[in-house]
Amino acid sequence: MKTEFIVSDMTCNHCVQTITQAVQAAAPGAVVSADLNAHRVVVESAADAGVLRAAIADEGYDVRPA
Repeated sequence: MKTEFIVSDMTCNHCVQTITQAVQAAAPGAVVSADLNAHRVVVESAADAGVLRAAIADEGYDVRPA
């Protein structure tokens, strides 16, 4: 299942790496793709969207559903 988020303060590749690692720690096997220009993160995982969102927020990012 695909879950999309807007992460308005994701501004660089380091942000993408941090978010990817956080999501994959919360949902092993998740596939994460990010579009820096659109501030959009797409996660392919069976994990609950709330779990994924919390993993990103716990890293200090402002995250909301797309």
